[in-house]
Amino acid sequence: MIRVQNMTFSYEKNNPVLREITLIENEPVITGLWGRNGSGKTTLMKLLAGHQRPEEGSIEIMGLVPYNNAQAMQNVCYMQEEHPFSWLWTVRDALSFGQYFNPNWNQDAAKQLLSVFMLNEKKKIPHLSKGMKSALQFIIGLASQASITIFDEPINGLDAGMRKKLYEVLLESHGEHPRLIMLSTHHIEEVQPLCESLAVLHRGKLLMHKAVEEIRERGIWLAGERNKVEKAISNEKVLERSEAGSMVKVMVDAPFSSEWKALAQTNGLSLEKAKMQDYLLNLTSDVEVPA
Repeated sequence: MIRVQNMTFSYEKNNPVLREITLIENEPVITGLWGRNGSGKTTLMKLLAGHQRPEEGSIEIMGLVPYNNAQAMQNVCYMQEEHPFSWLWTVRDALSFGQYFNPNWNQDAAKQLLSVFMLNEKKKIPHLSKGMKSALQFIIGLASQASITIFDEPINGLDAGMRKKLYEVLLESHGEHPRLIMLSTHHIEEVQPLCESLAVLHRGKLLMHKAVEEIRERGIWLAGERNKVEKAISNEKVLERSEAGSMVKVMVDAPFSSEWKALAQTNGLSLEKAKMQDYLLNLTSDVEVPA
C-alpha cells in the first residue's frame, strides 16, 4: 500500500529534512506517526500525498508514484493540520470539495458524521472554532474512504468528549471499510490504542517502525538503593535518571517482562511500566544520561 525506499528529501541543497527513509506498510492498518517538532512528519506526509518529489530513493502508493500523478491521487486523501479551505466556503462547500476529489466518497457517512460532531453545514468555515475545523477535516478524511487516508494532528482543538467520539467513529469506519489510515499526533497515549503500528521519526530519520504492542512493552522504571540499581542496569541503556541521597530511579530501554519483575523482587527494587509518551520522549532526547 505504501512503499518508501531509501528516500531523501531536501528543501534546501545539502540540508536534508528526511534522510534514507524506508517505510513499508502492506496491510490496511491504522498506523501512527510520531516525532518531536521538526522531525519531518509533515514533510513525509506531503511526499506520500504527492505534494513533493523525493530527491533520492522512491515512493509508491498502491504501486504508483504519487508526485504529479492524478491516477495515484485517486487513492489518497491527505487532510493537513490547517487544511487550506477557502474562506468563502461553508461546511457544505467543503464536503462538496471532498466529494469531487475522492471517487470512493460516502455522502451518507459524511452526513452522519456532521450530526455526530454537531456541525451545521450552512456555517462559514472562518466562523468555525479550531476544534470544529479539526472535526470537519476528520469528517472529509473518513467520508473519502480513500485507500490511503492521512490525518495530520486530527484531534487538535477537540475537547475530551469530542476526541472520544472521534476515536469511536474512526474504529467503526475502519472496520466497515478497511484501508490504510495514518495518524500524525503528539497525543500518543490517547491514540496508541487505535494503532496497530507506529513509525517514529527523529531528526529526519526513521528511528523505528514496529507493532504498537512491541513498543508499548518497552520502557521500565526501576528504583531503589543505588548499588542494587547500578548492578541491575549494568548492561542496559538508561534513558532517564534521578537521584535522592542513596536512592536512584532510572528509566531503562527494556521490555516490561517477568525477568525484570523477578529481578526487582529479589533485590527489593520497585518496578513500573513507563508511559509510551515518556519512553519516546527519552528515546528521542539528544541529552546523554550520566552513569
